[in-house]
Amino acid sequence: MTETVWYASYGSNMHLSRLRSYLAGGTPEGGAMTLPGCRHRAEPLRSVPLMLPGVQYFATESLTWTGGRAFYDPDAHGATAARAHLVTIDQFCDIAAQEMYRTPGTDLDLREAITHGRSTLGPGRYETIVCTGTFEGHPVLTITAPWRYTDLPGNPPSAAYIRHLAAGLIESHTWTVEKIAAYIATRPGADLGWTATTIATLLGCQAT
Repeated sequence: MTETVWYASYGSNMHLSRLRSYLAGGTPEGGAMTLPGCRHRAEPLRSVPLMLPGVQYFATESLTWTGGRAFYDPDAHGATAARAHLVTIDQFCDIAAQEMYRTPGTDLDLREAITHGRSTLGPGRYETIVCTGTFEGHPVLTITAPWRYTDLPGNPPSAAYIRHLAAGLIESHTWTVEKIAAYIATRPGADLGWTATTIATLLGCQAT
């Protein structure tokens, strides 16, 4: 099996400073939890912008940010902006463990996800690994829940979470504030509490 994979983040880990908390350990800016980090704490070999087939949505309640968590429904019609980080297998496994609120340090069996497109390691949030294909010869893996976006009530993300999402989209996709605001405001769950105007105002205040 490949020694490196693309970890495709569609949430706050699009922002490299946020991802570093998962790699090296620590508390991300604006977050409420301290992360233990990975066994292998090096920076990603590369990071590239990608669009994944499927829809990003917001639901449940984040222990880190409060407000809704970002999830990914690969079976829905649409496209999801992501940033893919080229990492080692053990780094991906340790990032996934931290997303699952498990202790990092144990290798996961990724063969089912890479071969069949999906592997569910548990019933809860961030316990499903999805492979959306390959990019430059490496599998593209992301982490989500087993649900469809229509299976549970939406929950709008917090302002702090939106700021991290926006920072990641600017850093990776070089989107404008207006494009970011229109994108996030139309994601299921976010549309229950935010509009493009209120998100643009939030991000405009951040920039001043």
